[in-house]
Amino acid sequence: MKLLARARSWLASAPAMLLAGLGQTLSFAPFEAWWLQPLSLALLAFATLQAVPRRAAFLGWLFGVAWLVSGLWWLYISMHDFGGMPAWLAALAVVALAAALSLYYAAAMAMFAKLRGKNGYLNALLWAACWLLAELARAVLWTGFPWIASGYAHSVGLLSAWAPWIGVYGLCALGAGLAFVLASMLGPTPRRQKLGLAAAALAVLVSGPLLPSVFTQDAGTLKVSLLQPNVAQNLKFDPNRLEANLQLLLRQIATAKGDLVVTPESVVPLTRAELSPGFWADLQAPFAAQDRGLLIGIFTGSEAEGYVNSVLGLPGPGGADYVYGKRHLLPFGEFIPPGFRWFVALLQIPLGDQASGRSEAAYEVAGQRVRPLICYEDLFGEDVVSSVVGSRPATLFVNVSNLAWFGEVLVQDQHLQFSQMRALEFQRAVVRSTNTGATAVVDHRGHIGPRLPALTEGILEAQVQGRVGATPYARWLSVLGLWPLFGLAVGVLGWAWRRR
Repeated sequence: MKLLARARSWLASAPAMLLAGLGQTLSFAPFEAWWLQPLSLALLAFATLQAVPRRAAFLGWLFGVAWLVSGLWWLYISMHDFGGMPAWLAALAVVALAAALSLYYAAAMAMFAKLRGKNGYLNALLWAACWLLAELARAVLWTGFPWIASGYAHSVGLLSAWAPWIGVYGLCALGAGLAFVLASMLGPTPRRQKLGLAAAALAVLVSGPLLPSVFTQDAGTLKVSLLQPNVAQNLKFDPNRLEANLQLLLRQIATAKGDLVVTPESVVPLTRAELSPGFWADLQAPFAAQDRGLLIGIFTGSEAEGYVNSVLGLPGPGGADYVYGKRHLLPFGEFIPPGFRWFVALLQIPLGDQASGRSEAAYEVAGQRVRPLICYEDLFGEDVVSSVVGSRPATLFVNVSNLAWFGEVLVQDQHLQFSQMRALEFQRAVVRSTNTGATAVVDHRGHIGPRLPALTEGILEAQVQGRVGATPYARWLSVLGLWPLFGLAVGVLGWAWRRR
């Protein structure tokens, strides 16, 4: 008994929370140990079962710091290796970001400790609601930064079948609920309630694959050519290498065979007005007399009105009559939050203060309607859902990215996992063209298909299936946004408050 008591005491300790936070990072790509997400979170749930609010907040904060530092450490590369920031300051900035974001989880754990009661079923709902509110707060406040939100771990595994019904944040709540059930097995919950909770958790796991799963229909196929130039980040904006990089781009485009050719984000680090007429004519030549299209990453705008990270669509002789400008900008890399201009100045990032763009419903080519997403935008399904409902919905997504800022460890696979989740939520294929990786195809079932090796120059030739129709998640999200999830979580908290 003493040994068991000591084990339980250690599981609720600060070192255990740090290890649990690290375990949560291991549940995401490239490891894809989805089961580790509720298991690691269960340690935090167990630690808060009897903790006072202050203690619970501290443990939740530690868990978040360990999880986010280990999952976002690659930001150091962009700040130090390419931004010129001193190593100690870049490391401190990563820790500071993780510490600030972890305050959401600290508040959630304090709230749970304050409102929990003796009823295990209510406590399970309360735990899941508190965790969900923390994840939603991280997703929407201050423009949002939901990178590796806990639900993304379930782009694979038994819970993934729920994605077209409840989306990534619904999966955050389900994962949290499973975590609480695991924690309750070691906690003071009465035996009968433990059995009931275990039965409910088993029902969730088993029923997911039994749910109706096909909500969209075949809309034909499209041959795509996804370019990966593999231009090192320190050479991308180098004026001495610009001409060579542009010639490489022209050679790749001329070689590509697909009906749709896609380049990475900002593959042309200039505006069209700054390019020679001869370059643009050579760019258009392969598409002049065929039913083919090109989506090319370039900047639009000007210094006076602001530069916009954009995608131009070239359908043929008419020129660039499709423009998509990135709307959801990345803090510090693409826009400067109030009071942080000094920090961005230290980073020495080209075009670090950009303007938001405008978007079009879809780019039409070879019978398909393509919805572009520029890099970080594919974390925000609530922003793009309008493009998959209505009378002329997009039939597939195209993500263009440049992750050369961040190396290849973790970040490429994590970003690819976000594309998997968007594919599952909306049952649309996601094709990705990136500078250094991960250039890949994800089908409408969330399965990763052909993929180019990282840090290699190449063209991925593939055939993808377009889809029409809307999932249950797309239908309610397009009308109500994330408010139903907020409402359910707040409702559970209100119920707990009244019972208390």
